[in-house]
Amino acid sequence: MSPQAAGLLQLTALMAALALAYRPLGDHMAKVYSSEKHYAPEKWIYKAIGADPTAEMRWPAYLRGVLAFSAVSVLFLYLLQRIQGSLPGSLGFSSIDPDQAFNTAASFVANTNWQSYYGEQAMGHVVQTGGLAVQNFLSAAVGMAVAVALVRGFARSRTGELGNFWADLVRGTVRVLLPISVIGALVLVACGAIQNFSGIHQVGQFMGGTQEWNGGAVASQEAIKELGTNGGGYFNANSAHPFENPNPLSNLFEIFLILLIPFALTRTFGRMVGSLRQGYAILGAMAVIWIGFTALMMWTEFAHRGPAFEIAGGAMEGKETRFGIAGSSIFAVATTLTSTGAVNSFHSSYTGFGGGITMLGMQLGEIAPGGVGSGLYGMLIMAVIAVFIAGLMVGRTPEYLGKKIGIRQTKLAACYILVTPALVLGFTAVAMALPTPADSMTNSGAHGFSEILYAYTSGANNNGSAFAGLGADTPWFNTTIGIAMLLGRFVPMVFVLALAGSLAEQKPVPETAGTLRTDKPLYAGLLVGTILIITGLTYFPALALGPLAEGLAS
Repeated sequence: MSPQAAGLLQLTALMAALALAYRPLGDHMAKVYSSEKHYAPEKWIYKAIGADPTAEMRWPAYLRGVLAFSAVSVLFLYLLQRIQGSLPGSLGFSSIDPDQAFNTAASFVANTNWQSYYGEQAMGHVVQTGGLAVQNFLSAAVGMAVAVALVRGFARSRTGELGNFWADLVRGTVRVLLPISVIGALVLVACGAIQNFSGIHQVGQFMGGTQEWNGGAVASQEAIKELGTNGGGYFNANSAHPFENPNPLSNLFEIFLILLIPFALTRTFGRMVGSLRQGYAILGAMAVIWIGFTALMMWTEFAHRGPAFEIAGGAMEGKETRFGIAGSSIFAVATTLTSTGAVNSFHSSYTGFGGGITMLGMQLGEIAPGGVGSGLYGMLIMAVIAVFIAGLMVGRTPEYLGKKIGIRQTKLAACYILVTPALVLGFTAVAMALPTPADSMTNSGAHGFSEILYAYTSGANNNGSAFAGLGADTPWFNTTIGIAMLLGRFVPMVFVLALAGSLAEQKPVPETAGTLRTDKPLYAGLLVGTILIITGLTYFPALALGPLAEGLAS
């Protein structure tokens, strides 16, 4: 079987698995967030934190809950790293430096999981399991809660209440993320991923010296890392490391985990607003972009340009032979079209166009299917923009799901889509203008520019993957990327929740003959076009200086 045919078979199997899980998981999440029943473990949590899960919240109160919880999480994780040297199970590692501790705390709480350190050489068991793994659950649950609040804004009328943040947070963790992660960890252990709390041990001689590895609860962290679209990992090689991702089967399963919840949330959305067809329209737009990007990536990486490519069967530099070009390409697109950030190959070694595809996937806003929760609310923001554009074309006040999209709603949606580009392009421009940040670039020219553009694109979009080649463990990059991650995560949430509140207060508008049918393929096509045009107008000049220039020169 040719590598191309094997890749097509992998993609087909992946789509079949996602299709099988779509309906039961989507319906289950709709029941979770609509239920009035509280399980005993959840009641214990509410009592411990002093929360009333039955109290409805308007959007300012919901936002305060999100920000307060996240601020405490950042502080806790920062302090845990700063005292690591005094903790048991630290494996002899010292405490983390202040700038790196801030960067890591911001990263994991913002669901970015950017790492400017070697996991196997810096973090002990307590920080990994009690700090980083815990935030993998909680940051994902926060994203899901905000998405559900926006869905309630569309579903409810004549009220500003969006539910209860604490109930949404706990239910998402206990009823969705935790059970699937347990099953996922068992599957990964069966595939060969390690799961232990062993210390540092020698594994033999390497290049004239001793090679050492430490163990860890890798399988359990890998499961929620992928399921919660987090990223990060025990080892610097991330999901290219055989302890985290042993073989092609585990590789395909991890891609499945990455895409599982973001795609299924479209069913949850359709169920909660009372129209499954609306969910299918959003799903269709996501799927078209994902399949298109995957096909384009496989084409550019399989393309033969010279004897070396011909012998290897394509662009194999930076890719693991056990995954090949197809498994690496599917993984790379899945991880950059979501906010996962895990990598099983090094994106800096991709072809010029291939590296550009990974960047463009993040610059879309990671909405196809996007992060857990953040992908759905990002796509719904784009849906609001699309109906606004359609309204301008026909001279009619735009509506979406029976809600008027007026000046306030359009301004909030516009502010949402402007935040991330401002952070990415602003920080990139400053970094390129100053002399010190450029010293961290391994390469010069277009590829060196791509390294810095990718870093801020990854941070501000809460992806966390690294292009490789950029020495980011410096006070400048630790601080600025940390700021970009926090602003890129929580400022958009302000506009999402404000939009949800304004929609929930509205009275539904009855559908007429002139109403745009947003559950039809025509609208899904308009939505895809809107996304590509807005992204292209925003980022094309920067991409032209980096990956496009490199790709055209090769």
